Amino acid sequence: MQNERLSQQIAFLLELDKLKRVLRRTKPVGSERYEDSAEHSWHLAMMALLLAEYADETVNVSRVIQMVLIHDIVEIDAGDTFLYDTAARQQKQLEEAAAAQRIFGLLPPDQATTLVDLWQEFEARESVDARFAYALDRLMPLLQNYHNAGYTWQENGIHKAQVWEANQRISDSSIQLWHFAQHLIHDAVERGYLRP
Repeated sequence: MQNERLSQQIAFLLELDKLKRVLRRTKPVGSERYEDSAEHSWHLAMMALLLAEYADETVNVSRVIQMVLIHDIVEIDAGDTFLYDTAARQQKQLEEAAAAQRIFGLLPPDQATTLVDLWQEFEARESVDARFAYALDRLMPLLQNYHNAGYTWQENGIHKAQVWEANQRISDSSIQLWHFAQHLIHDAVERGYLRP
């Protein structure tokens, strides 16, 4: 006799395997291939574990890790949207909301509610934990682009003002990480990785 709850959880976990097929615009440092969204989420979880001390306010590291692990699950249906494509990002909200309902809906209702609530909290960026999770989500691609000599920026004609605007929300959660990000942006321009 099969346990229905376990069956739902396994179905959800198998669905998550599809996140490994969602390619992003950034490349892992020193790699020729593009990163996938599952790799990105794992890397953010490690950042949360290691960089929580730089949050301006005390964060619940466990909750931040949960948020960054689930924040891009909706990309299984909605796909990844390039950070600098502002028109596409605005249009994605409805697609992502529908994806959240379908994908998290594979779970037992109690777990589905918990994950949808966490996902919505991340998207709203109103809590201390969500703002820090979002800051990490902005910082990692910045690190990758900088350490890949600006590959994605150059490939897409991105300039300093765009990078600055897209990443300044890091300051909503961590002044120290924002100062670090500012240094990377300035240095990227100096090195010719990023157009002024």
